[in-house]
Formats: sequence, structure tokens, C-alpha cells
Amino acid sequence: MQYRRLGKSGLKVSELSLGSWVTFHNQVDYDKAKNLMTLAYDAGVNFFDNAEAYASGQAEVIMGKVLRDTNWGRDSYIVSSKVFWGGQKATQRGLSRKHVRDACDAALKRLGVDYLDLYYCHRPDPTTPVEETVRAMHELIMQGKVLYWGTSEWSAQQIFEAHGIAREFHLTPPTMEQPQYNMFHRERFEAEYARVFSELGYGATIWSPLASGILSGKYNVGIPPESRMTLKGYEWLRGELESPEGQMRLMKVRELEKLTRELGMSMAQMAIAFCLKNRNVSSVILGASRPEQLMETLKATELVTRMDDKVLDVIEGILQNKPIDPNAPM
Repeated sequence: MQYRRLGKSGLKVSELSLGSWVTFHNQVDYDKAKNLMTLAYDAGVNFFDNAEAYASGQAEVIMGKVLRDTNWGRDSYIVSSKVFWGGQKATQRGLSRKHVRDACDAALKRLGVDYLDLYYCHRPDPTTPVEETVRAMHELIMQGKVLYWGTSEWSAQQIFEAHGIAREFHLTPPTMEQPQYNMFHRERFEAEYARVFSELGYGATIWSPLASGILSGKYNVGIPPESRMTLKGYEWLRGELESPEGQMRLMKVRELEKLTRELGMSMAQMAIAFCLKNRNVSSVILGASRPEQLMETLKATELVTRMDDKVLDVIEGILQNKPIDPNAPM
């Protein structure tokens, strides 16, 4: 396992990390979660990602119990949470000072830790002034409840606004973003965020490197039983797959699989290695419901060197979706 700086901070995160969205509680119970987290930790993973919205907090409960029962040194791992969707009542959602504070305290309790290494604003909140959210996050850091705070799926303009407010009022600025990034979702990460990375030194912990499993190749011949697209509440994923755009993506995955056989790797491994080739990626968040899935994707770190310029050119020829470089000369 290799470790990368989280942006311009001094924090070293494993280039592959383990997330809990969809899997923990929905597909993975405590025993399976402990097995997966132990497998990841033993492989060098030091970052475990979570959120208050995942399984309505139950993903954090499971992860917290594993962290307590394994008795790993608190100084040996990084744990995150995200704030936005905490419940149905008006004060349980969004990025108001009240909800940010209440959500942090609740996450600490569920995870059973004294502080969060990383705390993300899960989405931008148009109903709350950005200054209020920046001040709320700064207060949590001053209280020692959070070490670093960041954003998830914010626009570049919103990120720059938060930084500007932090500078103006001498508050702690956000230092990382958690966007979706994979072979099919590239425009925001590779184009819109270019200035965020170059000027602000942001770090990125990316989610869905396999595009909700499409880039694993497992949907090439249908939807397997017990996959996330069969879960209640995730019907929208199946709808995306069965859409004309989803079917076009499947055709490209089938073409990409031919290349993976030549390279001696799986489709999932190539998709993850593709993300790791981007120098602005601090960590790729993996999801897994079975040990064999996790073992396969963890090996992607060993295969990045096979992704040379020639291979990347072939991939680009299949994808046909490379964003325009905003820094390229006109």
C-alpha cells in the first residue's frame, strides 16, 4: 500500500480506502464488516469512510463497534463522517450551525471515537449561508472534535467562496473534496476542479470508482441477484443502468474488458488503477460486500504501472469522453 498526502496537508492517507455506503447494514452485518475492515487494515488501508446518512446512522454504529473490538490504535487509522441528511425534521438536515454541531456529536457517539479525522459537508446547502457553515466547522476544529473538514459534490465556485470567507475572517478553510470520479464521471474532477487543486491545494477522496459496479463488468450479462441494484431504495441505480446512456456504457465496458485480458487484470482493477493515475486523487474509496471483492480491488495498487501512456490512449479511444483541459493553450 502506498500513501498520499491529503492535498497540501501533512496527513498521509492510504491510496485505497474502505467505504460503507450501501454495504454496511444493508448488505454487510457486523461480522462481515469486521472481516472486511480487518482485511483492509492488514493490507495497509488506514482510512475508513462513513456518513450520518448511510443506513440512517447504522453504518457508523457497525463501523464503530468494529473499531472498538479490533482495538487498533487510534493513531493508526483515519475515520470520516459527513453531515447533511440526519433525519426528516427541519433541524436534522442541511448545514446550519445547529445541525452541523448536533450531527458531529451524534457521529462521534455512533463511531465511539473522541474526534473525527475528516468531516465533510455531504452536499452544498442553498438555504444556509456559507459563512455560517464555515464558522460551524471552524468551531468543531477549535473544540478538537474534528481535525480536517471538507466538502462533497460542491461546485468549484462554492469551494472558492468557502475559502474566501475563511481567509477573510481567519477561520479554518476546507482542505478536501469527496466527489464521484470514475471513467464515466470525469468532467467535474478533471476540468471544473482544476483550479481547486492547483490554487487551493485541495485533496480528493473519490467515491464510486466503479460507477456503482458498472465498471466491475458484473452487469455485462444482466443484473446479478443480491447486487446493490436489487436493493430496496436503490431502484434509481437500476434505472440508470437500463437507460440508453447506461446501455451505451455497458458496451464500452465490454470493449474495455478485452483490454484488461491483454493486461492481465480484471475490469475492476483497471477502473481503480485509472483513478490512481490521476495525481489529484488522494485516496480511492472502495466498496465491497464480500472479502474476495475487496481482495481483488486492493491489488489494483500493484497494477498501476501497467497503465502506461499507450494503454491510456487505447482507453481514451474507447471512452471518448476526455474533458477539455482548462489550462491548455488556446
